[in-house]
Amino acid sequence: MKWMVGLLVVFLLLGSFLLTPSPVDSKAWSPPSPPPLTGPIAPNERLRLADLLARGQVYGPEDTAVSEDGVLYTGTQDGYIVRVFPDGRVENWLSTDGRPLGMVFDKQGNLIVADSWRGLLSITPEGEITVLAREAEGTLFRFTDDVDIADDGRIYFTDASSKFRQPEYLLDLLEMRPHGRLLRYSPKTGKAEVLLANLHFANGVAVSPAGDYVLVNETWKYRILRYWIHGPKAGQAEVFADNLPGFPDNLAVDEQGRYWVAFPTLRNHKVDAMHPRPWLKDLVAKLPDSLKPTPQEYGLVIAFDRDGKVITSLHDTRGTHLQEITSVNPHDGNLYFGSLHNDRIGRLPLQAIPGLGESN
Repeated sequence: MKWMVGLLVVFLLLGSFLLTPSPVDSKAWSPPSPPPLTGPIAPNERLRLADLLARGQVYGPEDTAVSEDGVLYTGTQDGYIVRVFPDGRVENWLSTDGRPLGMVFDKQGNLIVADSWRGLLSITPEGEITVLAREAEGTLFRFTDDVDIADDGRIYFTDASSKFRQPEYLLDLLEMRPHGRLLRYSPKTGKAEVLLANLHFANGVAVSPAGDYVLVNETWKYRILRYWIHGPKAGQAEVFADNLPGFPDNLAVDEQGRYWVAFPTLRNHKVDAMHPRPWLKDLVAKLPDSLKPTPQEYGLVIAFDRDGKVITSLHDTRGTHLQEITSVNPHDGNLYFGSLHNDRIGRLPLQAIPGLGESN
């Protein structure tokens, strides 16, 4: 009798699970086969040479920016902007009451922040917060992600998803519909405009040194797009780098014109196998987070030249020193590595990277 009751409970639970509406409306996609990790992206342990800053004193330092006086700024999971001083002192500077992600300093010394909950922010050196933009062309931001500034003062940034919030990023991945946008904010007009819509998780953004184009990562499609700002192709977009070995996150450009791209993890074969099967993704989306696919613990950064060719890569194959890297920022001869969930910031001198060269 007990086994019959148990079987009935199983059927009821299974029926309830199947009848519960899915939080996603998945679309089929056939991803390309991942590239082999050979040549310039062959595994190495170069990330393990990085110094670790603020270890155990920060949680989720997703992006970093260094002020003119050498103070390192980062945003953490609890909503704080944290300052790491050259002497190693760590200070919770202020709270945005959101989740600060991408950040960069403007020419006036204000910290421009893409806050996933609050939108595009400007923070004065004294700590006064101003919301610059929360919507563009009638659509509110739901996942303000990364930011960069052109020499003319216009701010380029991304709204990763107009449907899902930051804690729901896995749902956006499973749904595989283009909810992301590349945007531009003009300080003169005080408004944001949409440059590119229908992106599959618009993520990292970087303006070229000449200001003629901007790169934006389309994370779920494993690629980087180039949007032309000036010149004969102005207003057009093209693929800059395709079929990447992982999920591209934030990106930045150094003084030599090299583009550094952070990868939180490598491609997941389970996710790729599910993408052509929307019904399966709809079911998986209903599972507890503990049963959904999880990222591999791995550290990866790749550098590209201005033509989208891979120059070099940095790895931590075990992910014990640096993992889930979401940003890599060059500054004063060093690379700084942020992470969405780790408790440290990495710092690696460019001169420690063999065969990098001075220009590409």
